[in-house]
Amino acid sequence: MTSGLWDLVLKGIWTTVQLLVFSALLATAVSFVVGVARTHRLWIIRFLAGFYTEVFRGTSALIMIFWVYFVLPLAFGWQLVPMWAGTLALGLTYGAYGAEIVRGALNAVDPAQREGGIALSFTPWQRMRLILLPQAVPEMIPSFCNLLIELLKGTALVSVMGMGDLAFSGSLVRLALQESAEIYTYVLLIYFVIAFLLTRLMRGLEKRLRAGVGKDPGTESAARERKRGQTTGVGAASGGAA
Repeated sequence: MTSGLWDLVLKGIWTTVQLLVFSALLATAVSFVVGVARTHRLWIIRFLAGFYTEVFRGTSALIMIFWVYFVLPLAFGWQLVPMWAGTLALGLTYGAYGAEIVRGALNAVDPAQREGGIALSFTPWQRMRLILLPQAVPEMIPSFCNLLIELLKGTALVSVMGMGDLAFSGSLVRLALQESAEIYTYVLLIYFVIAFLLTRLMRGLEKRLRAGVGKDPGTESAARERKRGQTTGVGAASGGAA
């Protein structure tokens, strides 16, 4: 490829990274707000949070992008630039999936932890901030990692708005060179590299968060093996033979 076409691809990568960061930040904020709301003691708050989750999980991200970019200006007179339209559509859509991750992790915390906070006369916000979230957040990281990779792949949908992301840039280069196999192989590899870097980053974050609450993935695995051995006798027998 010529230098001009490579510049086009590099601009597409930068646009994709920007869109990924902005939509991931929005999705994270939505995930925690809605996820925590789904565990609220008031039924109306749980209902509204559940309604949002069901609506955005049950609609296509592609159609949501069309709606935000093409329908919203006609209905309300708000014309968003492609970057912010894509950020809004992807952030709200994937935030609905993230809300279920947050809700599940919070509900998985030992009920005795909540009872301990009540015994200490903590307010609901103090129990959430000091007891529940520090234990639940490390459990969310693997699921959030998968969701972040899905969000990366979902950024390709913004090309329908003519936004110069990686997928759109690759399509333009393919039209210029008439070499589909080579160009889309490059695009696939670029998406893979970004996804791989995100995975390593999230694993490092998970390890750091678990260490912060006195948990380490390696020691947790060993503890599970010991407990399984004590229960079944298999691990204990092998340990004794060693």
